[in-house]
Amino acid sequence: MPTRQTSSSGRPKSPRIQVVLPEDLCERLSALAEEDSRTVSNMAKVLIQQGVERLERQRRAETAAVDPAALAGTERFRAELELQGQAQPKRLRGAPRRVRLQRPYR
Repeated sequence: MPTRQTSSSGRPKSPRIQVVLPEDLCERLSALAEEDSRTVSNMAKVLIQQGVERLERQRRAETAAVDPAALAGTERFRAELELQGQAQPKRLRGAPRRVRLQRPYR
């Protein structure tokens, strides 16, 4: 369970969690943070956000694949677009055609 502290002004701070990492993973995280000029804590936050968002997208796509009607409006549209992106792209046949523009009448 995350803990929430209070600042000296009385406003609540962001929730805090404690994570135990293997030594090699901690070193890799520190190296990534240094490359991006971030603190280790901020780098961990960014990577966790990206991982959570990716997992949520994956689960939404799985839910849509099972039952697209289970999702509403925007979520269904997003899931269908993600499923289309997973399909093989269609190849174009031949060179693109030139389009002639009509000049407006004066």
